[in-house]
Amino acid sequence: MSIEQKLELLRKKQKEAELGGGQQRIDEQHKKGKLTARERLDLLLDKGSFEEFDMFVTHRSKDFGLEKQKYFGDGVVTGCGLINGRMTFVFSQDFTVFGGSLSKAHAEKICKIMDMAVRVGAPVVGLNDSGGARIQEGVVSLGGYADIFLKNTLASGVIPQISVILGPCAGGAVYSPAITDFVLMTKGTSYMFVTGPNVVKTVTHEEVTYEELGGAMTHATKSGVAHFVGGNETETILLTRKLLSFIPQNNVDDPPFKETSDPHDRQDAQLNHIVPDNPNKPYDIKDVITRIVDEGDFLEVMPDWAQNIVIGFARLGGRSVGIIANQPAILAGVLDIDSSDKGARFIRFCDAFNIPIITFEDVPGFLPGTVQEFGGIIRHGAKLLYAYCEATVPKITVITRKAYGGAYDVMNSKHVRGDMNYAWPTAEIAVMGPKGAVEIIFKKELAQAEDPEKATEQKIEEFREMFANPYIAAERGYLDDVIEPKSTRPRLIRALNMLETKRDTNPPKKHGNIPL
Repeated sequence: MSIEQKLELLRKKQKEAELGGGQQRIDEQHKKGKLTARERLDLLLDKGSFEEFDMFVTHRSKDFGLEKQKYFGDGVVTGCGLINGRMTFVFSQDFTVFGGSLSKAHAEKICKIMDMAVRVGAPVVGLNDSGGARIQEGVVSLGGYADIFLKNTLASGVIPQISVILGPCAGGAVYSPAITDFVLMTKGTSYMFVTGPNVVKTVTHEEVTYEELGGAMTHATKSGVAHFVGGNETETILLTRKLLSFIPQNNVDDPPFKETSDPHDRQDAQLNHIVPDNPNKPYDIKDVITRIVDEGDFLEVMPDWAQNIVIGFARLGGRSVGIIANQPAILAGVLDIDSSDKGARFIRFCDAFNIPIITFEDVPGFLPGTVQEFGGIIRHGAKLLYAYCEATVPKITVITRKAYGGAYDVMNSKHVRGDMNYAWPTAEIAVMGPKGAVEIIFKKELAQAEDPEKATEQKIEEFREMFANPYIAAERGYLDDVIEPKSTRPRLIRALNMLETKRDTNPPKKHGNIPL
């Protein structure tokens, strides 16, 4: 065979691999409103940067006639490329080949790029579109999943791992995305569940659709599994690119710096009036965040779940920061089971990847009631406390209004190694709200008063003037300063500059025992 013939054979095999399961199946994929595995990678990666590995891998199974059905790549496209000019490792499951089902060879390809990503110190993005384990391979395919789960776990906190769900992801397949740092889903075409609607009906007699059981909005609003939801595949993939722009390559790198035209010393006079005079009146904490961060650009994470706490990424003076904020517009910003979990996991991600944490605090306490107590609010609330205590990255807090009870301690107080703690003049720092405090402290006196209601109101006003302010905490050094709200942006940027070389460590140990 001449060199030209050999080259022609290579090109032929490459074209065959690029077609996956064939043109007919590609057309079927498009009819469902879905892109092919390679089209998705073209969107995700910088143009012309994709370097493919293992294009010619095929399965080794001989049962059920599989030896007669072999496709190059075996249902997954793997390799590396650039996202925003930075190296990223990728795999993209190909639904046109055996429904994207996972075989031993398929799993080996994924494990290979995960190993390479850890060695190189670069993120992994997985584009998931698979019918699950390849049944014909039996336990071998299950072993392939377990191999991936182990790689996910060992890479956790070492390199960022992002799972993009662009089709079905069911059974054991869901646990790889669950271990990764962020899960993105697409409305209408992506699903995640441990057992599908048919099994659910058989076992529990519940009638439920694919969308209700495991659709994007179910996981974005009810389960908290999905961190982001895109309206279509293109939107979801572009969201992935934006997310990565805030995140470092690995656990020893700094987050990417982005020059900004937004002045570092910019003040916003409207912040002086954003907190209502009535302490029980809500306001939107996101209005505070967007007025402070660079160009008002805030990438909110999990915007539709546990909305009483807000988390997300932004930049201050060009530096990437993680923001966590109580949301007084939802449940008065109270902490509950879901918001504690949401905040804790985000804090631990930021801490693992050297992203400073900015906390905006307006919290009346933990949500009371039997549902919360029986659901384990003590255990779940402790996760948030543990995450703040454990974190060694720069941690800055701004108390905008309420900071009551144990929730004051939890939300990055000075006592849990908050580096810089500021308060606005509207801050109220106390063991509990004025009404509750007065009813306990002056219980007997109020009961004997001629007009208990009037006497109560008077005592509440006295208590508010005496304790519902930031100055007692400032006298004790629990606050570093009481600042004018309009100056919050420049104060935060200066604090970040000061903390740039911060060094803090935890006692040597294998790992802590967070109250899961």
